[in-house]
Amino acid sequence: MGLPNRTRRSLLYDRAAAGAMGLLARLSGLIVVVIAVGLFLKSVPILKNQSLSSLLFSSEWFPLRGQFGFLPFIMGSLWVTGTAMVLAVPLCLLTAIYLAEYAPLGIREGVRPLIDLLAGIPSVVYGVWGVLVVVPWVKRAAGWFGYSTSGYCVLSAGIVLAVMIFPVIIHMTVEILRAVPQEIREASLSLGATQWQTIKKVVLRKAFGGVLAAIVLGLSRAFGETMAVLMVAGNAVRSPTGFLDPAYPLPALIANNYGEMMSIPLYDSAMMLACLILLGVVLVFNILAKLVLMRIQKEIQ
Repeated sequence: MGLPNRTRRSLLYDRAAAGAMGLLARLSGLIVVVIAVGLFLKSVPILKNQSLSSLLFSSEWFPLRGQFGFLPFIMGSLWVTGTAMVLAVPLCLLTAIYLAEYAPLGIREGVRPLIDLLAGIPSVVYGVWGVLVVVPWVKRAAGWFGYSTSGYCVLSAGIVLAVMIFPVIIHMTVEILRAVPQEIREASLSLGATQWQTIKKVVLRKAFGGVLAAIVLGLSRAFGETMAVLMVAGNAVRSPTGFLDPAYPLPALIANNYGEMMSIPLYDSAMMLACLILLGVVLVFNILAKLVLMRIQKEIQ
C-alpha cells in the first residue's frame, strides 16, 4: 500500500529543502577557496619576479625601486599579536575559571553578556579609545621608568588587541569548562581535594585541549585585526625590537596602502600577496582550533 499523496509531497519538500541547504553550506565553504585562489592569481606577477623567500625574509621595502620585503610587517604582526596574547591569556583564563566554577548564577548570567558585548563593539571605536586613552597612558608610564616613547608602539597596540580578544577566549573557555562532567568534580571532592585542587588537577586537565583551541582562536582574531592596530601601532616600516618601538602589522599595511600608488609596477600584486599571507595564517589557526574542538567533542561523547 503506497503512501498518501500529502505524505509523499511532504517527504519530497523535506528532501528538496535538505538538498538546498546542503548546497548553500557547500557554497559558503567554497567562498574561502575562491578568495584564496583569487589572491594567489593576483600575486603571481610578483612571485614570478621575486622568490617567496626573498619577499618573506627581506627588510627592504622600497616599492619605487621594486623592493617588497615583508619582514618588517610580519615581525610587526608577531610582536603586536604576541603582546596581546601575553596580556590577555592569564586574565581571560582566571575570569573564565571564576565564571565557570566559583561565580553565583546571578553574577555569571550578568557578567557574561557584558563580556560578549565587547565582541560587538566596532574596531574603530577600540582604535579611538586606544588613541585617546591607551597611547597617552603608555607614554606617561614609560616616562616613569625613564623610557621615551610617543605612545604609538607595540605595547599600545597589544593592550587594545588584548581587550578585543577577551570575549573570544572567555566565552569559549567558560563553555568548555562547563562541559566537563560534574561527576568528575564530585569524585575529586569526595577524595578530599579542595575546590581549587579539583579545578587545577582535574577540570583544567580535562579541558586543556579546548582551552588551547580558545586561545588559538583568540590569536587568530588578534593576528587579523586591522583598524584598531593601524591607529595605535605607529606604522613605522622597521622590525620592532621592544615593546615601546612602533610596529607596522600586515593588516595595517594593506589598509593604509591599497588603492594608493597602484601605478607602481607590482605594487598591487605585493598587496595581494600580503592578503594571501594573512589569509593563510588565519586559516591555519582556525583549522587547528577546529581540529582540537572536534577531538574534545568526540572525547566528551
